[in-house]
Amino acid sequence: MPEPTVLRTVLADYPHTQPLKNGEVTSDAVTLDFHAVKPVHKAFAPMVRDEAYDLSELAIVTALQAIAYGRPVVLLPAVVASRFQRGCLIAHAARPVKPEELKGKTIGVRAFTQTTGMWVRAHLTGDFGLASRDIRWLTRDGAHVAEYEDPDFVEHGVGDASLPDLLREGRIDATILGNDLPEGDEFVRVIPDARARDEQWWREHGFMPINHMVVAGATVARDNPAAVREAYELLLRADATVERPEGEPRPTLFGFDRLRGPVELIVDACLEQGLLPRRLDADEVFAPAKAVLGDV
Repeated sequence: MPEPTVLRTVLADYPHTQPLKNGEVTSDAVTLDFHAVKPVHKAFAPMVRDEAYDLSELAIVTALQAIAYGRPVVLLPAVVASRFQRGCLIAHAARPVKPEELKGKTIGVRAFTQTTGMWVRAHLTGDFGLASRDIRWLTRDGAHVAEYEDPDFVEHGVGDASLPDLLREGRIDATILGNDLPEGDEFVRVIPDARARDEQWWREHGFMPINHMVVAGATVARDNPAAVREAYELLLRADATVERPEGEPRPTLFGFDRLRGPVELIVDACLEQGLLPRRLDADEVFAPAKAVLGDV
């Protein structure tokens, strides 16, 4: 029997990736050589700039930008991380602000291209009629895709201060945080009914807001498409081991047909926010993966 193909892999720790990491779900044809990158977003720039891995988790905004700018990644129809986003927009409890009051205000975010920020801006537009350029955006980091430049309503200059510290000091009016949302009562949600709005959005759209999908490097997709197909099957098998209640929002999503609508919705939001240089459609986005995977 031939030796399995080894794929350099970055996936964060989720219930649906643990079976791949602990050896519960394996393949005779492919070995996933996991590289520990924490936080996982630190793998994104090396992946889209240098094809540092064969298989990697990647934020959906970064993936779409990579496709638009011709970077060497193949977006697979595999969502590994989703979450509701409205609760990620917070203000200091001593200086609360209502969504309707955000026009002309300053919001801090790690990077303008951060996917959580994209979703929060899309919700502010959909719920409250706020265009992205109605707000001043203050950021620390640039884009993972080097070719992209932030719009003129985005400023850099956070320095060494954390976003919560900027809120404490009153240098920004609100901030967007993701997995690093602080606990306690020092900060408050800008959208007080965020949970109800998120659940209604899910009922209308049928999926949770997508954060991270999986990409293959263009080189391995070209030179060893069978290994990429096997890796995709491993992702499906690992996800199938996780028991989830019926009718509950799922953080994972697989398949070209199921992802066509979500991707087109995200592209629309990215265009409004100045995150893409041109419109992409789902056929263009997934054409390289379809050439490797067929119809899945």
